[in-house]
Amino acid sequence: MSEQRKTISIMVPCYNEEENVVPLSKAIIETIETELPAYDYELLFIDNCSKDNTQALIRELCRQNPKIKAIFNAKNFGQFNSPYHGMCQTTGDCTITMCADFQDPVEMIPQFVKKWEEGYKIVCGIKTASRENPIMYFLRSCYYRTIKKMSAVEQIEHFTGFGLYDKRFIEVLRDLKDPTPFIRGIVAELGFKRCDVEYTQPKRRGGKSKNNWYSLYDAAMLSFTSYTKIGLRLATFVGFGLSALSFLAAIVYLILKLLYWNRFPAGTAPILLAVLLLGSIQLFFIGLLGEYILSINQRSMNRPLVVEEERLNFDTKDEGETE
Repeated sequence: MSEQRKTISIMVPCYNEEENVVPLSKAIIETIETELPAYDYELLFIDNCSKDNTQALIRELCRQNPKIKAIFNAKNFGQFNSPYHGMCQTTGDCTITMCADFQDPVEMIPQFVKKWEEGYKIVCGIKTASRENPIMYFLRSCYYRTIKKMSAVEQIEHFTGFGLYDKRFIEVLRDLKDPTPFIRGIVAELGFKRCDVEYTQPKRRGGKSKNNWYSLYDAAMLSFTSYTKIGLRLATFVGFGLSALSFLAAIVYLILKLLYWNRFPAGTAPILLAVLLLGSIQLFFIGLLGEYILSINQRSMNRPLVVEEERLNFDTKDEGETE
């Protein structure tokens, strides 16, 4: 009896990617059938409630090929929850996650599988350069280095989640029950034996990027509040330091006023400037504290990662399941 073939799961999160889902599916299937003929595959699209023709195109792909599966979310659940949920629904011996815009090169799939077969449980795609906006790449580099220095947990620079994950790690993800998952931090904190594979990020093939300053800020703050303590510690140290300086300034002012009460200049300008300075510092740290509280609040609500509207090409008993 021949040995059962291993299955590679490819998970692709998408939102308004009507220009990319069909050519991407063809490229993935061609790569696996041509360069990895010894493996079986499943291709899972998880759609985050697209407003264009993406879902209709995915339906047709599923109709033509039973190895292509789909999950349609009831609404848009954000850039972190939907991909994480999709990873947890795969059934292969390993799972490769990649974006739908061709910025995660399909030709790297065989490299990932080779490293996996060498014994690595996680293979991370690391961007060493990007053909996108150089300013954004520079800002991302600064962000990664800053978080890496601040965090007690190892942080992986220029890792977006593109990579291969052994099914044992996928089981870890299923057991986490984290309502606000940050896969990059989870890989660094809880991951198994890991290998990094470098690549140059190409331009988006079609459509427009769904990232904006708000979504990038959301990602940065999730990483900051989940894996660093420096914000709260900084608030404590700065508050203590300013309190000490304010106390010393008050003592000096009182002494000078008593010694030179008739010559010491009066006026509210210095007091007003000091109040404005201290007030602005307080507002900054109150806002920073609010980010931590928001993160705690989201985790304490214990809501599902996503609510599914429909599944395609899953087993009948799985249809309509939510997580």
